[in-house]
Amino acid sequence: MRFPISFIFTIMKSNNNNSDSSSLSPAGDSAKAARHGRLVGNVSMFVAKTFSGLNENALKYLLPTWMNAFTGVVLRLGFGSLFFWIVGWIKPDKTEKTTMRDRLLLLLTGIICVFGYMYTLLMGLTYTTPISSSIFIALQGTVVYIICLFLRTDRLSVGRLIGIVLGIAGALVCILTQKHSEVASNPLLGNIYCFISTFLFSAYLVIEKRFLKRLSNSTVSKYTFTGGCLAGIVAVLIAGDWFAPVLTSGVFSTPFLVLAFVLVFPSSISYLLTDVALKRLPATVVGLYANWILIVAAIVSYALGQDKFSWWQLLSIVLIIGSVFLVESAEAKDHKPKEETSPESK
Repeated sequence: MRFPISFIFTIMKSNNNNSDSSSLSPAGDSAKAARHGRLVGNVSMFVAKTFSGLNENALKYLLPTWMNAFTGVVLRLGFGSLFFWIVGWIKPDKTEKTTMRDRLLLLLTGIICVFGYMYTLLMGLTYTTPISSSIFIALQGTVVYIICLFLRTDRLSVGRLIGIVLGIAGALVCILTQKHSEVASNPLLGNIYCFISTFLFSAYLVIEKRFLKRLSNSTVSKYTFTGGCLAGIVAVLIAGDWFAPVLTSGVFSTPFLVLAFVLVFPSSISYLLTDVALKRLPATVVGLYANWILIVAAIVSYALGQDKFSWWQLLSIVLIIGSVFLVESAEAKDHKPKEETSPESK
């Protein structure tokens, strides 16, 4: 685990140095630094979302044979909390100031949104397939926009309206056409859980964005993950539903190694890589990478036999990708003046 963390910190440090030196170098060097920043951002997002796509297949393998949803939530959020507290301790931001109100609101966000998102996602994967789950994950950008419309923080446009209609159509096709099979014990219930998880995570993104204007990603994540983990522990104690044969399967067993991958990469390092990308790429470009999760999950699912090809499923995927593209393209046009300037040139 030391290599990925040191790799990330090296990227962040080197790009900060490039940013500082670019202000003192000729225009050519500044343009070169900007291109380098975009390259680092795109590579970071590609790797992060590849982990996220593989995460769907890994969780499907573990659920429900090797652990249940409650156990998965506690393990993922517990490890993630520890990870982000350590990151904050290693690389503290001395200029950052958090109030008691900030901490309480972040913990509450974690209890409601992060725990709710994680639990419903794992419940969804218990009953449906990784591809169906990824279809709803790819829809997150569209759901974020719908929430912003209700909050009156964004405005409606023709392109976005068409994107919303396509997204809803894609979700309905996925929910209503998937049949019961050996890889999906109750697809209707599973897809409903996945839709709820998408709504909760989209709400979390809207709330998180407000905090990230003042606080670092690691600070926001360590408090929200801690809140979610505490909620998971309380839920397990109340329900008495702790099931984790994976923990006694042996350190070098396949189930334990799959769990280790889930904890280290999608649950922790992916968040740091996304933070690296957000500082170097427009939000619209970052949002489009949600489609890569769907592509990765689909390829691996077919290869491992975790799903079976369906023309209805393909139609749903095309509709969702079209929805994301239209919504993100409309946002890019609205924010074009702000995004034409790269972070390195500021």
